[in-house]
Amino acid sequence: MSDPNIPVTEDELHAYVDNELPEDRRAAVEAWLATHADDAAKIAAWRAMGNALHATFDSVADEPVPARLSIDRLSQPSRRWMMGAIAASVLAFAAGGSVGWLAHGTATKPSMFANFTGDALEAHKLYVVEVRHPVDVVGSEKTHLQQWLTKRCGWEVRAPELDSTGLKLVGGRLLPGPTGPASFLMYENASGERFTVYASRADSNATQMRYASNDGNGALFWADRGVGYVVSGGADRDRLEHVARLVYDQNEKVGL
Repeated sequence: MSDPNIPVTEDELHAYVDNELPEDRRAAVEAWLATHADDAAKIAAWRAMGNALHATFDSVADEPVPARLSIDRLSQPSRRWMMGAIAASVLAFAAGGSVGWLAHGTATKPSMFANFTGDALEAHKLYVVEVRHPVDVVGSEKTHLQQWLTKRCGWEVRAPELDSTGLKLVGGRLLPGPTGPASFLMYENASGERFTVYASRADSNATQMRYASNDGNGALFWADRGVGYVVSGGADRDRLEHVARLVYDQNEKVGL
């Protein structure tokens, strides 16, 4: 399996991401990725998804098992205890703010607004703190970045010009979105302030801007022509609205 001319399989791509690929095949896979942009994009998307999952759930996975759920306690269940545990679990699930658990005890599909802002804010928090690898394609390769994301996402991805706000394009990457691929663009000013523009296919032709916030970060969402957009930044809502309006106006101008 050391022949570099052997086509790389899907299983090998997964093994490469999981660091389980045999050493005698790693060089061949890396050479393949250097000349096959679609597979390289898959790797980037899988890694982004893995990083997002780790960022969200690692702290929970590391928590100690509560004493009430110990093997000794579970081996001697009574009906009353079991019903109490079930009720407590449901209450904790609802109180924890899980997406989709709404009033009246009805589990429903999360809204488009919740899906988009949730995914965009997670990606924003994950990548704005990166120093060496905040993006996959740097801003100096803007033309290539736009062409690559346009091909992968299925609509014309344009990186807006935000120079009037002091923001320069850092670059971008491809991410998994709520309904398919998502484009992710990052901007930065001279003081290190970063904003991100996230976009993916939406189930609506047009919606007005709506605001969301989480952990000191703000996001503005809207949809237009079947694409949903989220501009994320810091806690300064006026500043965020100014940047989002520029993005919106430029998309309107070019008819995206």
